Amino acid sequence: MQRKSTMKRLLGLASLIVCMCLNWAGLARADVASDWNAIASQTAIPVRPGPSAILDLAMVHAAMHDAIQAFQGRFEPYGGPILSASGSPVAAAARAAHDVLVARFPTQSATLDAILDSYLNGLGLQGDAGLIIGQQAAANILNLRAGDGSFPGNPEVFVGGPGPGEWRPTPPAFAPMATPWLGGVTPFTLKDPTQFRMPPPPSLSSGRYVLDYNEVKALGSINSTARTQAQTDLALFYSDNFLALWERTLRGIADTHINNIGDSARLFALANLATADALITAWDGKRLYHFWRPITAIQNGNDDGNPRTAGDATWVPLIPTNTPPYPEYPSGANNLTGAMTRTLERFFGNKMTFSVFSAFVNQTRTYQRFSDMADDVVDVRIYQGIHFRTADVVARRRGTRIADLAFSHFLRPTHNHDDDDDR
Repeated sequence: MQRKSTMKRLLGLASLIVCMCLNWAGLARADVASDWNAIASQTAIPVRPGPSAILDLAMVHAAMHDAIQAFQGRFEPYGGPILSASGSPVAAAARAAHDVLVARFPTQSATLDAILDSYLNGLGLQGDAGLIIGQQAAANILNLRAGDGSFPGNPEVFVGGPGPGEWRPTPPAFAPMATPWLGGVTPFTLKDPTQFRMPPPPSLSSGRYVLDYNEVKALGSINSTARTQAQTDLALFYSDNFLALWERTLRGIADTHINNIGDSARLFALANLATADALITAWDGKRLYHFWRPITAIQNGNDDGNPRTAGDATWVPLIPTNTPPYPEYPSGANNLTGAMTRTLERFFGNKMTFSVFSAFVNQTRTYQRFSDMADDVVDVRIYQGIHFRTADVVARRRGTRIADLAFSHFLRPTHNHDDDDDR
């Protein structure tokens, strides 16, 4: 069991990494899963388009989980059993994460090699026998995911259409849809990307659409007089990169509430596996329905065939540069948050004090229930002026259902373990 005392022994590692001019300030936390989540997040999230870094993170954490369970045997592996493990599970997990990242980001191999060397040296694990186990765990996951449809060599360029209700590129960048291929990627826990396919968005003639339209028009405008200051503050807080925000939140929760590396690795793995499938499902819906964003809908409201949706050609959202470059329905942020919060509820129950940090405003919010954060994320996408409520509510429900399936069918307890210290 690797406990908080590890931090002191890793201070030298953190200094080395800072001297290498790398932004790994989040390193040296509670355990190997948290440490390498920070490394993987900072490797993948800044360079991957859209939310597609979730694919890398899910693979990293599946490999780390399997490497640790080769020693503990407490939970089912994801990629297959690894027999006759010896050495340190910490070394195994670090090597597993490293090998997946190198395979996914070969141009960063020298940097990742240096980080692994520093990490192992800081713990006195250089040359440990567990490194072979980590290699095997990574190879298993990489083989499983070979040919999964991610990051195609000649990706589709999708720009939607000009008709009422159809998504099209939005200002200021007017960029084509980011990662239109993501909805066709082989899922991690689902049978196929359509298993939890969303129903169609409300028709433009429906009462539901009118309610959604008028709500975001009033509350999501940059010049809104209906949005309160508290709602504006919440919207700005959640204008951070959602995947980065959630990985940071997971690290904080794991560092505070988990003292066994097997439990920590399983939490990160299940959360990221479920979230990857939630986002694959979201992108299946986005590409299929390609529903327009509020900025397009409201600026063209007089031409949508519905007399109850008054248009405003000058309307822009709270942050004019913040509308994501992909269709509106369903909400990716709420698919993600639904999967994350439900996974955490299955681990800890709904009631637990935890904190969320937003790099966008450099502030922290504290919650007492996971469901309260999920409620906020439904609302903030409206306050930000980038989603209709239906897209948020439907997405949250789907993310929750996907997390329930992942938790019930993957990485389950083996019922033949003990809780001895594996360190």
